[in-house]
Amino acid sequence: MKRIFSTFLIGALCCGLFLVPGCNPQDEQNGQLDAENPTVIEVWHYYNGPQKMAFDALVSEFNETMGLEKGIVVETIGQGSVNDLTEKVVDAANKKVGMGEIPEIFAAYADTAYQIDQMGLVADIGQYMTEEELAQYIPEYLEEGRIGEGSKLKIFPTAKSTEVFMLNQTDWDKFAQATGASTDALSTIEGLTKTAQAYYEWTDSLTPEPNDGKAFFGRDAMANYMIIGCKQLGTEIFQVTDGKVSLNCDQEILRKLWDNFYIPYINGYFAHYGRFRSDDAKTGDLIALVGSTSGAAYFPDHVVVNDEESYPIEVSVLPTPCFENGTKVAVQQGAGMVVSKTDEKRERASLEFLKWFTQEERNIAFSIESGYLPVKTAANDAELLLSALDQLEPSAVTENLKVSMPVAVETVNEYELYTSKAFENGTNARAVLENSMIDKAKADRDAIVELMAGGMSREEAIAQYDTDENFDAWFAQLKEDLDEAVNS
Repeated sequence: MKRIFSTFLIGALCCGLFLVPGCNPQDEQNGQLDAENPTVIEVWHYYNGPQKMAFDALVSEFNETMGLEKGIVVETIGQGSVNDLTEKVVDAANKKVGMGEIPEIFAAYADTAYQIDQMGLVADIGQYMTEEELAQYIPEYLEEGRIGEGSKLKIFPTAKSTEVFMLNQTDWDKFAQATGASTDALSTIEGLTKTAQAYYEWTDSLTPEPNDGKAFFGRDAMANYMIIGCKQLGTEIFQVTDGKVSLNCDQEILRKLWDNFYIPYINGYFAHYGRFRSDDAKTGDLIALVGSTSGAAYFPDHVVVNDEESYPIEVSVLPTPCFENGTKVAVQQGAGMVVSKTDEKRERASLEFLKWFTQEERNIAFSIESGYLPVKTAANDAELLLSALDQLEPSAVTENLKVSMPVAVETVNEYELYTSKAFENGTNARAVLENSMIDKAKADRDAIVELMAGGMSREEAIAQYDTDENFDAWFAQLKEDLDEAVNS
């Protein structure tokens, strides 16, 4: 009914069917909202499943309350995945045939927002917010939204995420009881690497067959490992000023990243099988992972051994490990909302909705049902989030969120939150970091397994790839690929 009403309203306004006393074309110019002549705002997003349901419910609430009072009607259109959404926004911005106009609001990551901003199509939303309002938001979230020349605020933070370390506590306890392993070691990346080796060797010892140990760990979002790892160790791989990027590939730092991912991977201590590492945890192919807080709800509550056998597991959540002697830096991620440059009335209406949406109570409601984190400082409170979670029906999803949310809030409050600034071709450069090390690690691990199948010892097979020359070749290729990506 909302969509029917909004469609009729748009048509009626365009055709002049509503002749309202006092309606003046000047209202469009001075930006005054009018409850008698509602302004229709279209929002494109990529939310699906529980996230879409939570978002749509809040939009309906807005339309029936503040929207009705101020004369704003918000329509939402899901555009599939975030990649689908990005493609459609870019096509609309480029006036591709059949795409229609770019919407008043669209969800976007910083690189997409930067691309559209370079076309002159993004509004400066800072002009519609007071200093007092801005001070309520987590500073790093606002900083990410300041893009382009002059660093004006172009992205409104609505829901964010960071990363956490998730552990199959049930299988960990068996390992810890047998070996004396402690989760204290998992606070650093170097400790994680050593623990993963110990887990492989312990599981290998449980069978008479040699070299059949199991992987301990995997991670989603390799680009985060590369970007945040460099930042923890003192450098920004992408140094951005006014949208212009300088590449900073520190060989010593990248060698440390290599030694703590590529090397354990080719040894079989780390693994990467399914689309997400939660898939690998469900099959028992690994028992620990680093993933987004927005994906924490999907960590399994059972390990499926085969079609006929499975067993329940408990989950523990820890902060994401940092490098020894590095600074405590964690990734901040999650798309924000971009307001298109239209006219003052529609821009102002868009900001009224976004401010309403991020008020503490509503932002918490959206966060706990979608797995995201609130964007205001006052709302990032573990007790508030847990209290809200207690109001939901018990389920495996809510139980995972109950253990992950406090750790996520601790990360937001105690770590430096970081994401690289937007720049031209930033998406391409990030794709290089996403694939460069993991693709080589997987290919070389497969080659090592083949050598072992042919009769070579495990030590000899690994020694073929655990060399300075192999790292140097990868490092040179990484620099070449990044240079090509940012200058294409």
